[in-house]
Amino acid sequence: MSPALAAGLQIAAVVIVLAAAYVPLGDYMARVYASPSDDDPSDDAGSESNGTGGGTALRTRTRPRTDSRVESLIYRLCRVDPRAEQTWIGYSLSVLGFSAASVLFLYVLQRVQGVLPLNGGLSGVSPSVAFNTAISFVANTNWQSYVPETTMSNLTQPMGLAVQNFVSAAVGLSVAAAVIRGFVRVRVGGELGNFWVDLIRGTLRILLPLSFVIALILLTQGVIQSFSAGFASTGLDGSSVTNALAPVASQEAIKELGTNGGGILAANSAHPFENPTPLSNVVEITAILLIPVALTRTFGTMVGDRRQGLTLLAVMGALFAALLAVTAAAEAGARGVAAEAAGAMMEGKEVRFGIPGSTLFAVATTGTSTGAVNSAHDSMSPLGGGAVLLNMLVGEIAPGGVGTGLYGLLVLAIVAVFVGGLLVGRTPEYLGKKIGRRQITLAALSVLVMPALVLIGTSVSVLLPSTTGYQGNSGDPGTPGSIHGFTEVLYAFASAANNNGSAFGGLTVTSDWFQTSLGLAMLLGRFLPIVLVLALAGSLVATKRTPPNPGTLPTHGPLFASLLLGTVVLVAALTFFPALALGPIAEAVQ
Repeated sequence: MSPALAAGLQIAAVVIVLAAAYVPLGDYMARVYASPSDDDPSDDAGSESNGTGGGTALRTRTRPRTDSRVESLIYRLCRVDPRAEQTWIGYSLSVLGFSAASVLFLYVLQRVQGVLPLNGGLSGVSPSVAFNTAISFVANTNWQSYVPETTMSNLTQPMGLAVQNFVSAAVGLSVAAAVIRGFVRVRVGGELGNFWVDLIRGTLRILLPLSFVIALILLTQGVIQSFSAGFASTGLDGSSVTNALAPVASQEAIKELGTNGGGILAANSAHPFENPTPLSNVVEITAILLIPVALTRTFGTMVGDRRQGLTLLAVMGALFAALLAVTAAAEAGARGVAAEAAGAMMEGKEVRFGIPGSTLFAVATTGTSTGAVNSAHDSMSPLGGGAVLLNMLVGEIAPGGVGTGLYGLLVLAIVAVFVGGLLVGRTPEYLGKKIGRRQITLAALSVLVMPALVLIGTSVSVLLPSTTGYQGNSGDPGTPGSIHGFTEVLYAFASAANNNGSAFGGLTVTSDWFQTSLGLAMLLGRFLPIVLVLALAGSLVATKRTPPNPGTLPTHGPLFASLLLGTVVLVAALTFFPALALGPIAEAVQ
C-alpha cells in the first residue's frame, strides 16, 4: 500500500467516525450541561438568594434538576446543593480550590507511595518531580519529567494520575459550559451555573462511559491491563530484561479522550503495550479529537443557532488540515543519509504506523492539549517539527483540548468581532451581546497569557549559564546544534504553557530550574486563562441581548470564518515569528 493511500484511508476513517458522532454526542453534551432554569433566560424570577455578597452568592432555583441516584448521593456526601448557582467569582474560586486540593493530594500520594500497597519496590518520588507532576496532571498537561515504569507505582498511576485525567478534563468541560451560558443567559445576578454539578456531570455522564467503551476497544487490540509489576524475559543479546506491566488500557482511554497525554509507560503511545496496531492508532487519534470537535455542536445547540458551531468547526478544520499537510509533506521527504536510505524521515517513528500514522497523530496531539506521542517529535524534520510547534503556538484551538479549545476559540472570536466592528465603525456584537471595553480587555489578557509565559520562559532559560548545559543538542552559537537546542527550549515552554505535555526529547528537564519554571508555566497557563474567561462570561451574562439590525456583523458563514481564521493566524504570526525564525525556520533553511 502506498503512503498516500494509507494516509487517505486513516484520515477517512477518523473523519467518518467524527462525523457520525458529531450530532448525537454534541447534542447529548448540550443536554448534560443544560439547566432547567435556562428555559427562561430573561431574568431571575422565581429564585431567591441564599448566599452572601461580594460576588460569590449562590441562587437556589425552584425548578428541580434531573439528577441520577449516584449524582444525588455524591451531592449529599459532598454537601453540594445542585439547585444553587454561582457567579463568575464563586465559580472561579471553586475551580481554583478544587485544583489546589488536587495538587496537594497528588503530591502527598507520590511522596508516600513507597509505604503504600502495590508499590512494586518503588520508593517515594523526589520533591521536585512530585511538585512538577502534581501540577502537570491537575493542569491537564501531563508533562512527564520522569520514567513512569521506574518512578510511579501501580497504585499511584490509577489512584492519582488516572483520577486527575478524568477530573482535569471535566474541569475544562465545566468552564466551557459556563462560558457558553454567558452568551445564552441574561441574569442580573450574573450566575453561570454550579461548578460542582458541572464537574460531577461531566465526569459521570460523559468521560466515564466513553472511556469504558474506548478501553474495551483497545483491549481487543492487545493493549494490556494488569496490576502486576512486570515480567522477566531474555533480550536479543542474551541479557535478562524486565518488562513493566500496568493497568494500561483503562488509563490509555482517558489519556486520549480527556486530551491528557501522560503515558503510563515511558514510550507513551509508541509502546506496543499502549498502542499495538494501526487500528488502535486510529482509535486513539479519534478519541483525542472526539470531544473537542463535538463541542462545537454543543455550542451551537446551547446558543440556539447551530450555524455558529459549524463556523467554529470550519475554522478548526482549516487550521488542522493546513498543518497536517505541511507536516506530512515535510516528513515524507528525505533529508540526510539515513532518511534517503529509508525513503522518508523514518527516524524516531514506529514502522507499524509509518509516516501517515505518525504525522496524523502528531498533528492531532499538538492541535489539542493532549501531548501523547507515537513517534519522537525531536527526530522530525526541521519543517515538520516546526509545524507541530506552531500547532501549539496558535493556542491549540484546532480543535483544542477538552473544553479549552472551544473557549479559547470563542475568545479569539470576540477579538475578531471587535476588529470587524472597528473596520465598519459599529459597536461590535457577538450572539446579541455587545462587546465593550471590559469584554475586549479580558479577551486580550486571556490571549496574552500564553505568549508571555512561552517567550519569557524561553528567553530566560537560554540565557542562564546554569541551564545551557541541559540543552542536549546545543553547541557554539549559530551552529545547527545551538539552533536546535533553542527550538527544544521553545517547544518545552510552548508545551507547558499550552498544557500540552509533549516534548523534544533531546532537552534534559530534570534540573531544579526546569522542574520549577515549567511547573509554574503549566500552572499559570492553565488557571489564569480560566479565571479571565470566566470573568468574561460573567460580564456577558449580565449584558442585555441586542436584537440584530442591518449593521450587525453576521458571525456565521464563510465571511466571519475567514475573519476569525485571519485573526488566529495574524496573532500567532506577529507574536511568535521572531522566535520561530531563530529556531525551526533557521534550521530548515540550513
